[in-house]
Amino acid sequence: MEGQRNSIDLVSCQAIGSNGGKFTDRNPDMITAGKLITMPENTARDCLNIPRVQTPDTVKKFRNFTHPEPQVQRVFYGKAHDPDVASTVTHGVPTWGSLKAGDLVNQDPKTLFNQRYLDKKETLYASKQKAPLGKSHDQRPGLPDRVDIYGTSFGLKNVFDGTAGELVSPDKSYEQVELESMQGKELYKWTHHNFEVGESVDRNYDWSRYPKNSTFGIPTPHENDGKHVYKSLKWLRNDQLDKGTKVVSKRVNDFRERTQPQLGKVHDPIKDTMRVPDDHTFGILIRPDEYGAGDLMHCRVPGTYLRGKERQRGLLAAVRQQLKKANYHNFNDLSAAFRHYDKNGDGRIDINELQECCVQFNLPVDPELLIQLTSYCDANRDGSIDYTEFANFLNWQEKMTSEEKLLAPGTAQTHSPEVISKQIDKSIGEHRTSNSMINAVVGGVCTQGYRTYGVPTIRSDRAAPIVRRISDRTNYGDESNAYGLVNPSIYSNRGVYEKDFFKAREAEEVKNIFGNIGVQMDSETFQKLWTMAASRSQDGTVSVESFRSVLDDTSVPQKLTVQ
Repeated sequence: MEGQRNSIDLVSCQAIGSNGGKFTDRNPDMITAGKLITMPENTARDCLNIPRVQTPDTVKKFRNFTHPEPQVQRVFYGKAHDPDVASTVTHGVPTWGSLKAGDLVNQDPKTLFNQRYLDKKETLYASKQKAPLGKSHDQRPGLPDRVDIYGTSFGLKNVFDGTAGELVSPDKSYEQVELESMQGKELYKWTHHNFEVGESVDRNYDWSRYPKNSTFGIPTPHENDGKHVYKSLKWLRNDQLDKGTKVVSKRVNDFRERTQPQLGKVHDPIKDTMRVPDDHTFGILIRPDEYGAGDLMHCRVPGTYLRGKERQRGLLAAVRQQLKKANYHNFNDLSAAFRHYDKNGDGRIDINELQECCVQFNLPVDPELLIQLTSYCDANRDGSIDYTEFANFLNWQEKMTSEEKLLAPGTAQTHSPEVISKQIDKSIGEHRTSNSMINAVVGGVCTQGYRTYGVPTIRSDRAAPIVRRISDRTNYGDESNAYGLVNPSIYSNRGVYEKDFFKAREAEEVKNIFGNIGVQMDSETFQKLWTMAASRSQDGTVSVESFRSVLDDTSVPQKLTVQ
C-alpha cells in the first residue's frame, strides 16, 4: 500500500510538472502526508458564481419602501398595481417667511424723512413721552412744586456699626457667646417648640409631689441587634411558607421543565413534539479516519497507526509499570531481572516465559494481552524479546551502567553493541529550535552581535531637558537605580545627590567647598587647578567632580595642605 501511494504521488507530481503547473515537487523521494482524494468536477469558484436573480419591478418598489438605498426618498406606493402617484404628491401647506435673517441684520438705510415720520408716530405712546430713548425717566410731574429735585433725598440713613466679619465672628469669648444665646431661650421654646434632644415638653404641671424628671410605666424589653423588630416585620405565615414545600400546578411545572434547563439533562424544548427516544442522535455518522494528527505529523506507515488504540496502550502501560516495580524491588540490576525471565538461558524471552513471570509476580494478564505485549516489545519481529528490547520496554536506561548498555547477557562481546533508545517519536529531520541553540551548553550560538529591539529603560542616548515637565517619567541617566536606593551613599543621606557634583559652579564657590572639607590652597595654586579643570570641559565650565579629578591626578604641591 505504501509503494502504491508513493507511485501515485510521483505520477501526480510528474503530471503537474509536465503540464507547466505553478508548483513543483522538489522532494519526490519524501513520503507525503495527508489523505489522497479525488478532485470534484465543479470547483469552489463555480459554486460561488451563481447568476443573480433579478427582482421584479412590482416587488422592487415595495422593497425600496422597506429597505431604501442611501439618500433615496422613502415612498409608500399602496397596492401592487396602483399607479405611481405618491412620488409626485407633496403633502402640507407651503409657507413663506415674513422677514429673512439677512434683511434684519443688514437693513436698508432710512432717509431723514422716514426717520422723522417714525418718530412722530411713536410720540403717541406714554413711554415715549415719559422716558424717551437715550434719556432717564422724568419724575418731576409726580413731585410737589416745593421739592428740590437736586438737593432732596428720601429714606433713612443707614447706620454702620460694624463690618460683616465682626458680625459673623464677634470679638467675644465662647462663654460670653453661650451666655447671650441662653437669654430668651425659654420664650423661644414656648413660641417655636424648639426643644433640645431628649428634652421633655413642659406642660406646667404641679411637680410638688413628684419630681419633674420621674418616669412612669414598665421599661420595654429590647435588643440592640434588632431581632425583635425582625420578628415583628416577618409574619409567622410567611415563615412557614418559606420552610414548607411550594405547591405548583402541573401545567406550570411542565412549562418550566420544557423551557428551563434541568440539572443533568439536555435542554430540549421540542422533545414532546419530535417524538424521538432519549438516546436518539441527529445527523449523519461519518466514519473516522484510521490515522490521527499525530500519525500524520510523525509519518507513521499503515499498520503502525496509534489512533483508536488508547485502551490497548493504557493496558500495556499499566503492565509495564507493574513489571518495573516488581523488577525494582526484587532485583539489583536489569541483568539479573533478564536472567530470571530467561528460564532456558538462550538470551531471549518468549511468550511462555513472560506468562510464567507474570504469574510469579501476581500479575493476572490475559493471553491476548500477552501476545500484544510481546508484539509491542519485539522490534525486530523475531517472535521473542532480547535484552535490548527488554530494556527499552522497561525504560531502565537511566538505571543501567555503561557495561549493561553495551553488552547483553548471553551474547558474545564480538557482536556490535545495540544502543538503547527511549520510546518517543523522533522529530522529522531532527529539527532544532533557535531557543535551544542559543541556550545550548555545547555548540551554542553567540548572541553578542545580535540586534537589540525596544526602547532602553535608561535613555542615556537623549539629553535631559532643561525644563522637565511633571508628566515626564523618563530616566535620562540622572536618577538612581535599585542598588542606589537599597544602599544609599553618605552624600544622599545628607541631601547631596549626583547632579550636585556635576553642576557648573563659580570659582569662589568651588574654593569655599574644598576649603570647608579641609583642603587649603593659595590663590595661585587654585587658579592653576581651575584652568586645568576648565580645559577638560568642552564648554569651559568647572564642577566639583571635575575639580576633584584634577586634584587627584595632580601631585600635591607644597602650597597645598590637606587637613
